[in-house]
Amino acid sequence: MPIYPVARVDELADGQMKQVQAGETELLLVRLDGQFYALGARCTHYGAPLATGALHGERIICPWHHACFHARTGEHLEPPGMDHLPRFPVRVEGEQVLVELPDTVEGRRAPALVRRDPQETRTCVVVGSGCAGAYAVEAVRAEGFRGRVVWVAGSEFPPIDRPNLSKEYLAGEAPEEWMPLRDPAFYEAADIEVVQGRPAAALDAAAKTVTLADGEVLRYDVAVVAPGARPRRLEVPGAELAGIFTLRTIEDSRAIRAAAREARRAVVVGASFIGMEVAQSLRHLGLEVTVVAPESVPFERTLGVEVGRVLQALQEENGVAFRLGHTVAAFEGTDRVRQVVLDDGSRLAAELVVVGVGVQPATDFVQGVQKAPDGSMVVDAFLQAAEGLFVAGDAARFPDWRTGTPIRIEHWRLAAQHGRLAGANAAGAHRLYRGVPFFWTRQFGVSLQYLGYVDAWDEVVLDGDPSARKFLAFYLRGEQVWAVAGMGRGYEMARLHGLLLEEGLPVLERVRSYLLSR
Repeated sequence: MPIYPVARVDELADGQMKQVQAGETELLLVRLDGQFYALGARCTHYGAPLATGALHGERIICPWHHACFHARTGEHLEPPGMDHLPRFPVRVEGEQVLVELPDTVEGRRAPALVRRDPQETRTCVVVGSGCAGAYAVEAVRAEGFRGRVVWVAGSEFPPIDRPNLSKEYLAGEAPEEWMPLRDPAFYEAADIEVVQGRPAAALDAAAKTVTLADGEVLRYDVAVVAPGARPRRLEVPGAELAGIFTLRTIEDSRAIRAAAREARRAVVVGASFIGMEVAQSLRHLGLEVTVVAPESVPFERTLGVEVGRVLQALQEENGVAFRLGHTVAAFEGTDRVRQVVLDDGSRLAAELVVVGVGVQPATDFVQGVQKAPDGSMVVDAFLQAAEGLFVAGDAARFPDWRTGTPIRIEHWRLAAQHGRLAGANAAGAHRLYRGVPFFWTRQFGVSLQYLGYVDAWDEVVLDGDPSARKFLAFYLRGEQVWAVAGMGRGYEMARLHGLLLEEGLPVLERVRSYLLSR
């Protein structure tokens, strides 16, 4: 195998990483405790250059969507993405760091999953075909569970990259082959039985049974339930008219894109992240777009007025109109929607409407667990809702490890985190949830990242210039930083991810001094 000199020893201090070249191969060189490690240079999610992210202890944090990898082994620690980084032998000769590469270099390593042992009598059932279910079935096998694994995936299989549904896929820029998280053959190779077209009709936590829509009963020893959520619909006159959509599945996104080809004007109801991303995509498809929402500023309740205005201005610069401070009173049309009637009696012409006004946990079929008023299932710090039953994603109300307060978060990345942890714990790992929620949105070429969680804050402290779209926004309760939003500050956001993971609720001065350190 060829050996390449890639750096001098003195080019990296302990705790540093650097992208280097070995022939035609990009590598990430990391130095920890005097040892050098050579890994793949690109994140296994969307290919971000990891050298522009952060190294926090032994954790590499991707600058784009905060996938995390182990700096010594390349192991994939946190989503998004699912595969490990390749790792290559390193040695030091004199002042040179040398890396040995195979003749063919792969950009990723799939996780090692065990197969079923016919002598093992236990059964694990996973319910849900979203990312939480996908990460769960992998984790069950990766953790060494050799019993029967049955994945009740419903109608949407294989699992998809759901955040793309409102972005590139809806805009016609992402081909179909981009969307699946895995090829179906991957699950077949791990002896994972996939049940399609027969969703779970009932789950009895006391009896440890899952009843499918056709009446078949599956008995389990351990189970992971990750049913996700259903989009809320507007209960107003005309809501049943053709041309009115919600967006949750790939079929929804296809239908909206098809309807957009026959439409000229669209109304998006709700200034949520999905709503604003849909507005962007419909503008890309050439439609006139108006966003209707009750807030005075988009994202006022989740990001605050200052950050919300930045995103509103970005949308308006690209031709999106807003009717804020209003709700929808009715939809009008004969065969299909033609007008949207607002609460003040005004009307907006539209041949296409997309409603994004929140979701409801899809948990009606589950019995024998404690549920919160919104229908979410209450779990402990191990994501366990009942003996042998674990819950992941939008349906889980789990304790915030920083405070112990039960919370529910509708982030795709967190659902993936939950799925992996729930699957591992179903297989016997007994690990606590201790993660940092993270989400991102990309609108008209500009990305906003958000770290942490806070449902109400005392003040928002800005660092940088929001008008220049390069800033950090710190959401404070007292002196503690509960969450951070950032635009144009990807490296610092990656560093802050490590700090919040380690310290939970640092005070603002600690955050500022940390960012000044290198």
